[in-house]
Amino acid sequence: MITVRRVEVEETYALRAKVLRNGGPPEAARVPGDDDPEVATYAALDADGGVIGCVGLFPEPCPDLPDHPGRGWRIRGMATEDGRRGQGIGAKVLGAALEHVVEHGGGLVWCNARTPAARFYERAGFQVVGEPWDDPEIGPHVRMWRAV
Repeated sequence: MITVRRVEVEETYALRAKVLRNGGPPEAARVPGDDDPEVATYAALDADGGVIGCVGLFPEPCPDLPDHPGRGWRIRGMATEDGRRGQGIGAKVLGAALEHVVEHGGGLVWCNARTPAARFYERAGFQVVGEPWDDPEIGPHVRMWRAV
């Protein structure tokens, strides 16, 4: 049984560090703005209450779409536990994030997606905007967005 709920961001640091920061210490997963009261963090929890998926949602306009109507929301820190990918966990936490945006007036949701994750976002209705780039610490990325 998997449940998805809003959590304190610190509850996701261990998973985020493991998946997104090459197994670094939990504090390596902290990003600027995590403590903003408008930031919403959602986690997928297994039957024992362990965090197996997560996403952070930050109120931030998309730099490639500054004139898009509605509020911009940026996805950061999206991760799924190794060995649990392909089971719908990412889709569930992303769904919770999109529902949060709807409940807060809609707008657009965007992210800097690692290129291996681009298909996941495309299946959720996101499209590429701008040119791909390579982050020297964490690899190739592409910006993606969708209206909500």
